[in-house]
Amino acid sequence: MEIGQKVKVVRLRDRVSAPIVKRLGQVGIIQGYKMTDSSGVGIVVKFEDNFATWFFEDELKPQQ
Repeated sequence: MEIGQKVKVVRLRDRVSAPIVKRLGQVGIIQGYKMTDSSGVGIVVKFEDNFATWFFEDELKPQQ
């Protein structure tokens, strides 16, 4: 997955707040990457309403 690529939120791995649950099924654009507490890398996604948050790679699906 690359910066600028469109992705769709297809699942949520953990319990999250209501504003993030609302993003399930929405499409956003990858803005960057974030180191997580564990050994993984999160992907920062920005949505049409300028809300941005990070997701694990397996929570996202590339879009055309």
